[in-house]
Amino acid sequence: QGRLVESGGGSVQTGESLRLSCALSGYTGYVSCMGWFRQAPGKEREGVAEIDRSGDTSYADSVKDRFTISKDNIKNTLDLQMNSLKPEDTAMYYCAVDSACVSGAEYVPTYGYRGQGTQVTVSS
Repeated sequence: QGRLVESGGGSVQTGESLRLSCALSGYTGYVSCMGWFRQAPGKEREGVAEIDRSGDTSYADSVKDRFTISKDNIKNTLDLQMNSLKPEDTAMYYCAVDSACVSGAEYVPTYGYRGQGTQVTVSS
């Protein structure tokens, strides 16, 4: 069904920004919802943001008002703009899609198809 390829991760200082992008390269499956989740070492996966086909979005409380998820239909990418980054945002970030899902960012880690991840490191 194709691949999801994340990019844009890196190492930044507290307060800086990063923009993650997920290329839906050749993905041919039906997509009902898309999102990002993250996982830090020793911690559970955390749903970060979700966007559905109608463009409705949902965010984890921990990132609300700092992160913005968007879909670029021309480039066929799923993007995550992350502003005012904090050390606690340090994690591997994954994009994920599914053909059927429960609405809400917290469910993104349960999506059936995800990429390999991109590392985000925020230092104080």
